[in-house]
Amino acid sequence: MAATRIRLIPAMFERNEELLVEHGHLIASVFRFESGVCALRLSNDLGELVLLPFQGQQIWSASFGGRELTMKSMFDQPRPTRVYLDTYGAFLIHCGITAMGVPAAADTHPLHGELPNAPYAEAWVVTGEDEHGEFIGLHGHYQHTVAFAHNYVATPTVKLYTGSTLFSARMEVKNLKRTPMELMYMAHVNFRPVDDGRLVYSAPSDAAHVRVRTSIPSHIKPGPGFREFIDELAQNPEQHHVLKPGLAFDPEIVFYIDYNADADGWAHAMQLHPDGSGDYICHKPAQLDHGVRWISRTPDQDCLGIVLPATAEPEGYSAEQAKGNIKTLGAGDEWFAELWMGYLPPEQAADMEKTINTLR
Repeated sequence: MAATRIRLIPAMFERNEELLVEHGHLIASVFRFESGVCALRLSNDLGELVLLPFQGQQIWSASFGGRELTMKSMFDQPRPTRVYLDTYGAFLIHCGITAMGVPAAADTHPLHGELPNAPYAEAWVVTGEDEHGEFIGLHGHYQHTVAFAHNYVATPTVKLYTGSTLFSARMEVKNLKRTPMELMYMAHVNFRPVDDGRLVYSAPSDAAHVRVRTSIPSHIKPGPGFREFIDELAQNPEQHHVLKPGLAFDPEIVFYIDYNADADGWAHAMQLHPDGSGDYICHKPAQLDHGVRWISRTPDQDCLGIVLPATAEPEGYSAEQAKGNIKTLGAGDEWFAELWMGYLPPEQAADMEKTINTLR
């Protein structure tokens, strides 16, 4: 069934929130943060998303099951900037495309590439019905053109469905050049960790399949005992499966995980809360073949990247090129990846844990 599209323009966004679309329990409204950043609120009968239609098409926040799913950060609202760490705290950040990860000394790309806060010239609210039911969502185009170097268009779509606490995100990339282009992408999904939360995921949990990053990026300043904690996790990664208070995820720990997929191609991961509910995400390793886990628990920042599905590890262009992890998109060709994420109530979370255990 064809979707209805409503074009968004910055002039529609004021400080006072205004209703844009209402269809049953699906609602879209627009407003502008005090910082000046335009925001779109999508809601159903179970929760809501706040998205930034013209700044990276980020999902700034996600709230379902009566709780905030989004990481804790130092930012109470997004800032109008393209600098990655100057406005950090979104639930979903698209990273890439010409490069991704932490730039090394030989790299010239910004942290996580040009996509996180990219200025989108075209954005739409979309409504319709597909095989998953009635939806409302955000869709947009960002064209990245650099003379003699790059020319592509990125097209993300987020859909929120009637009666669902899960929502979908998709990224499509088309190479507009007449020559091949290199491609790197990561879906940086930032859940909020909870004390004594338990991590379950469709991968063997041994050191061969769950590898802790031993290098320390230049922007990270670890304290005493950090190196020793990394060494312990390298030998026994299962130590991080329960997020006990006091574990040294300060400033961050990164894992590289080899996921197993189900018969439909989906790999699953979840944080189980002490009340039995779950924070859930799934992706297709055939599309995003590197599963990155990022945990940061500090007084100012509390984040759990249960899985950051990616085309490469986040060590920057030069390092990933040396590993052979950079993908190539032919002239005029297209690439896409999709994932689902959100909240699972206790009964559904218990069923998902059983499914995950069959895949480990």
